[in-house]
Amino acid sequence: MADDAASKVKLDATTRKALERFGFDEAQLELFAARAAKRESTVIAGEISQLEHGEVAVLPPAGTPEYDRLATRGKQAFARGEVGVVILAGGMATRFGGVVKAAVTVANGKSFLAVKVADARLAAPRAPIYVMTSAATHDRIVEQARQEELDVECFPQLVSLRLTPQGELHLDDNKPSPYATGHGDLTFALRARGVLEAFRGRGGKVLYMSNVDNVAATLDPAVIGAHLASGAKVTAEVVRKEPGDRGGAPARVDGRPQIVEAFRFPPTFDQDSLPLFNTNSFVFDAEAIDRDFDLTFFRVEKKVEAATVIQFERLVGQLTAFLPSHFLEVPRSRFLPVKDPEELELRRPEIEALLGGR
Repeated sequence: MADDAASKVKLDATTRKALERFGFDEAQLELFAARAAKRESTVIAGEISQLEHGEVAVLPPAGTPEYDRLATRGKQAFARGEVGVVILAGGMATRFGGVVKAAVTVANGKSFLAVKVADARLAAPRAPIYVMTSAATHDRIVEQARQEELDVECFPQLVSLRLTPQGELHLDDNKPSPYATGHGDLTFALRARGVLEAFRGRGGKVLYMSNVDNVAATLDPAVIGAHLASGAKVTAEVVRKEPGDRGGAPARVDGRPQIVEAFRFPPTFDQDSLPLFNTNSFVFDAEAIDRDFDLTFFRVEKKVEAATVIQFERLVGQLTAFLPSHFLEVPRSRFLPVKDPEELELRRPEIEALLGGR
């Protein structure tokens, strides 16, 4: 990189030390600075088509012999101590007015994180629970777990600094502005913090991952059983698309089934032709994800106060482009995400009914 570009991201020692705790990579930031001014295309260049017949399995209804068969296989994996749980609770803690979402009361006086942990303990009391935090949420979630007596292990995702569209550091109150670099950090953070090594060392083979704000994504033994029966290295939970759904979807890219984020489809491609929607709940083979992946850092423009800033983020769903993947259609009742206080109030009756039934 040219010297003038490198000088745009020069940091003081105090800032650098604070960020290094969360895996900050200054050389990587300089690469981001060199890309910041470029209007990079994120559109997939390959041929995109719908999944073919047989490439999507359907989770059998509870109570059927097929469901019971898969659930038995999942419960056997629970009993052998082969299953772990990952809860995504990173980000920048901005959508709930600076309150960490994991600590927000969702129902019956319990926080999002407490509900997720209780669900995992109900299904598999021995399963280790890992919480991926961020520089903005880590210390607060560690303290929350202590106060709520939640038996979890927290590990932070990675961090970088926001840039101006010219590739210079964006300053907030004359200070560099950090951000979390996306849930695609998952496998990198698991490895960097020694979590994946320790999990595998204790006999762990499968990790079930879901968002902290989706309390409907329960640790269902039949989902684990379906993953094991498939022989795939990744299982993605997908649901039937409904009007208003915006996000990733399973599709074939040059013949390979994978999750494709909405912004990566060409403008000429009819996304409504894809009947399924990605829930961002996955089952991962622990051995298969114990390596580096060439995930893309996508250039993202955002507004911070009145300023336009540039961030580079990677997405966990892109792992399906690198690993043999299985797509499991589940009921919409397993997908109740909550992104902000307004959506929480709207969905609270549905969430309370779900938890009451459980």
